[in-house]
Amino acid sequence: MPENFNAYCEKLQESSYKITPQRQMILKTLLDNAEKHFNAEELHFVLKQTDPEIGLATVYRTLEILSDLDILHKIDFGDGSVRYEFSEHEAHNHHHLICIKCGRIIEVNDDLLEALETWIEEKTLFHITDHQLKFFGYCRNCQ
Repeated sequence: MPENFNAYCEKLQESSYKITPQRQMILKTLLDNAEKHFNAEELHFVLKQTDPEIGLATVYRTLEILSDLDILHKIDFGDGSVRYEFSEHEAHNHHHLICIKCGRIIEVNDDLLEALETWIEEKTLFHITDHQLKFFGYCRNCQ
């Protein structure tokens, strides 16, 4: 975590953002929970366990900044809220399984669409820069 944390702090500073204690805490919490796909309210709930004074607006603003700097990637899983994961993790190499009962999100760490993407680019001369594949169903616990 320290190398990623330091790199993200440097990116913030290079873009003229201050490294406030709240931003540090948000980054550390996201890094410590990198397998989760928090929305702003869920992240705020976790942060309040450590710092009851942190405001939801601060969380929203920081998530927007981290997203604008391409540190975080916004994802819509169809549950009515924007969720976040680290951009480097979304490097075109995994897909998501979403349980429609409990909301659990499971990552499939294979890029299953690489051959299809190549075929599409060759046939249409359309340069694809990204894709998202989401499967909706029931996790093992909810079946």
